[in-house]
Amino acid sequence: MPSQVVASRIRGFISLNAHPAGCAANVDAEIAVALAGAPQAGLSDALVIGASTGYGLSSLVSAVFGYGARATAVCLERPPQGDKTASAGWYNLAAVQQRAQAAGREVAVVNGDAFSREVKQQTLAHLKSIGARLDLVVYSLAAPKRTDPATGTTYSSVLKPIGAPFHSKSVSLGNDQVTSVEIAPASEADVEATRKVMGGEDFVDWMRALGEAGLLARGCRAIAYSYVGPALTFPIYRSGTIGKAKEDLEAKTRELSDWMAERVGGSAYVGVMKGLVTQASAAIPVVPLYISLLYKVMKEAGTHEGTAQQITRLFRDHLAPGVRPTVDELGRIRLDDRELAPSIQAQVSARWDQVTTENLADLSDYASFRGDFRRLFGFEVPGVDYAAPVETDVPLKLV
Repeated sequence: MPSQVVASRIRGFISLNAHPAGCAANVDAEIAVALAGAPQAGLSDALVIGASTGYGLSSLVSAVFGYGARATAVCLERPPQGDKTASAGWYNLAAVQQRAQAAGREVAVVNGDAFSREVKQQTLAHLKSIGARLDLVVYSLAAPKRTDPATGTTYSSVLKPIGAPFHSKSVSLGNDQVTSVEIAPASEADVEATRKVMGGEDFVDWMRALGEAGLLARGCRAIAYSYVGPALTFPIYRSGTIGKAKEDLEAKTRELSDWMAERVGGSAYVGVMKGLVTQASAAIPVVPLYISLLYKVMKEAGTHEGTAQQITRLFRDHLAPGVRPTVDELGRIRLDDRELAPSIQAQVSARWDQVTTENLADLSDYASFRGDFRRLFGFEVPGVDYAAPVETDVPLKLV
């Protein structure tokens, strides 16, 4: 179709479109980070479930370009249609696939609901057809709903405190105002529904299906991503419905690791990551304000990492072939160590008490939060000419 000028259509924490050239530029920047200091060899086959944005995308890029993996990516993304752009994830994976092909590497893409039996079977069939033996499996899903394949029941996750209402500061992405929020407590049904969506069931289902199909290499490592966060966000996050789901993920991953050790001499981990700007985090009350303050403090301290830098550190220090992961007392790999450093959290807490709409720009890096959020969809990326028409019907080769 003819090229068109793509202007951003972002409303609060929702983007209605994406810019293909901006998304491709983001991918190029991630590839550059992944290549720096990496051996560009060491992994044979990798599977990334939830590979099109955020930590999943960075993991895919690191596995392929940093460690030479032949990779399969599972996603649920919207293709372009008429004058409507594709989703950012579609453009991200199209760019990864194009760059991989140019480098003589392979990235296959399965587009569909990763919770479904059909997509699992489609993925397994593809992996069998190419003779894959997976050295690495990354589970990075952040979907709001899941249909349990065993019962057909659809569950929706909720972000709520448990036991009592939650009152706190937040910042509105719609008008940039520091406001107060109140969130009613969850019911028992809310807690269970969130566990079904964001807990460990699906991760275990994937790994057992891969293992029973003979697709896991000897010594295979699997990792699912999680977040703990500071005391400031505990009532709405770690002590709330999502936190209960993450506790389930951690418990089931420890059991899964034992199963993998017995079956293929492998292991499974939960990676606890740093707070970053993602499509999911932008929708959580309190979190945008916290991350804006965190960014300011960590940049001043010289310890800030973006998504690509954090995943590069994860691979280098914990997941690279021959490297033994360092874990905490619960068996988790902690990449949030710099975020939760006492000196960092003390400064964030002090600024939290002081921050208002009037001093938001001085005390926080809210401008970067907004900019990073827009860049998730390919907008405000340095070096991209947004006045120039661009082809939006970008092909993505699917399995």
